[in-house]
Amino acid sequence: MTTPPPSAGSRTEAVDGRASRWQGHREERRRELIKAARRAVHTLGSDASMEDIAAAAGTSKSVFYRYFGDKAGLQQAVGEVVLGQMQQRIREAAQSAQTPREGLFAMVSAYLQMAETSPNVYTFVTRHSAAESDGGPTSITTAGALGHFFDAIAEMIATPMRAHLGEGRESIIGYWPNAAIGLVRNAGEQWLASPESAAKPDQETMARQITDWLCVGIAPELTDMQ
Repeated sequence: MTTPPPSAGSRTEAVDGRASRWQGHREERRRELIKAARRAVHTLGSDASMEDIAAAAGTSKSVFYRYFGDKAGLQQAVGEVVLGQMQQRIREAAQSAQTPREGLFAMVSAYLQMAETSPNVYTFVTRHSAAESDGGPTSITTAGALGHFFDAIAEMIATPMRAHLGEGRESIIGYWPNAAIGLVRNAGEQWLASPESAAKPDQETMARQITDWLCVGIAPELTDMQ
């Protein structure tokens, strides 16, 4: 008895199955490379080259180029993971707060804690990429993940403040959330880059200082000067 040839439908299903397995393999491999790159940057520093990162990952530079295109693409991919984790941690911190001010402190504290955990990785994913010595022109694709991250955090900051102001007064918040993000980021990054010394505040003190600036500015100090 002759076995009938496979139908067109079964052939299509076989091809689709192979394509699905291959796609799953690529996604898993990409996740592994992102984890390896993150570990390498944590150890080697934010200026680590693609060649340095690949060597630390036990593979070739061409593999990273194949999956991420260039260094900026790798920064974008690592940034999506790292900033996503930071966003989740900040959201959880805000949810546990009882007042808007406590919420601000919790979010600022979570941000500083995660940035301080690995300053090298934080710097790697929050700055634009310069051209590799053997690569093409400078790219700024990392602005994508970073922009989404700070937009999301600005909205997290604004939500409890709008609720606190009450109905009909929400518009008072105005430009404050984006200004607040600028203050948090610039003060936080300056603190992060400052060398350890007796004058450098610890993480909790810095978080409280930033929260005070967000809520009352430097008004008390100016009042004392009158």
